[in-house]
Amino acid sequence: MLKIGINGQQGFVGTHLYNTLGLQPDTFERIKFNRSFFEDSNALDSFVSSCDVIVHLAALNRHNDPEVIFETNIELVKKLIDSMERTQSKPHVLFSSSSQEERDNLYGKSKKEGRKLFENWANKNGATFTGMVIPNVFGPFGHPYYNSVVATFAHQIANNETPKIDVDGNLKLIYVGELVTQIIEKIKTKTTEPLCVIAHTAEAKVSELLELLKSYKKTYQEKGEIPSLTTTFELNLFNTFRCYMDIENHFPVPFSQHTDPRGSFVEIVRLGVGGQVSFSTTVPGITRGNHYHTRKIERFAVIKGKALIQLRKIGTDEVLDFYLDGETPAYVDMPIWYTHNIKNIGDDILYTNFWINEPYNPDDADTYFEEV
Repeated sequence: MLKIGINGQQGFVGTHLYNTLGLQPDTFERIKFNRSFFEDSNALDSFVSSCDVIVHLAALNRHNDPEVIFETNIELVKKLIDSMERTQSKPHVLFSSSSQEERDNLYGKSKKEGRKLFENWANKNGATFTGMVIPNVFGPFGHPYYNSVVATFAHQIANNETPKIDVDGNLKLIYVGELVTQIIEKIKTKTTEPLCVIAHTAEAKVSELLELLKSYKKTYQEKGEIPSLTTTFELNLFNTFRCYMDIENHFPVPFSQHTDPRGSFVEIVRLGVGGQVSFSTTVPGITRGNHYHTRKIERFAVIKGKALIQLRKIGTDEVLDFYLDGETPAYVDMPIWYTHNIKNIGDDILYTNFWINEPYNPDDADTYFEEV
């Protein structure tokens, strides 16, 4: 079993990598890292000597003074190298550099020089080093105004703010889940690659991204419809957008009931994509679910009975409670990376419709069990 530590574990890519490694507990042991370790040489040495692999993601991306960005990023690299020298450790180091390496800015310069410092350390000590030059990364839980223009636009649109395009450039993009998959593959292969250019998986103008995100707000956030998602990129962008919505106050969403002397009719979901629709009955006191998905879109629609639907973002403790009653049918959609369940809290049988955007495949279920 490989022992893996992530400098920058609490950051955007670090969080996704840490959580994804946790899906393979028989293959990887995660060595926890804290930012404070860089200010405590004993703690840093203990961390370093415990790791077979260190993924160095810790960096400063933005600051009013570019010199601070450069000095901070170089200092973090040197502190890690000094610790490996002190402890005579030779872990496989993977370094996150940037496609800005060749640009005339101090952030790109800090990344290039940091990569060279790690390469020199590896050559000197006979260690394995992977220097990854990474394109623009987007995905759920990125920090607006910091990690990417996608994070900024998605946050602004979902929260009724007005985005502004400064330069309508063409962006080469990679979804954070795709990047994490590549990092894990490089961990497994243990190959020295001082300069490894990670290929982008999508390309779009800033204005095109903005229009797609606006369409998701209009179709999904305002109307409750699942939009047409014709490519993997569009699915990833849509799932990214959903995570910037105010989930706690958006759900549950009531259905429009059409009632006449015959009874009532409710439209459960209007789709621009396919998938699988299921119906279930649940006896009082029983809980279903307690699992999460990393790519699937899922809707729970309560038609009859009383239910408690709970959501908790992986890696956090806050539980969101949604109470639904079939007397006023409503739905809750499950964001990716949120474990969720549904419990019958009434005295009668609970009737629920479930929709998910892809049919269940036992060989690729994208379903991971964890108690809410």
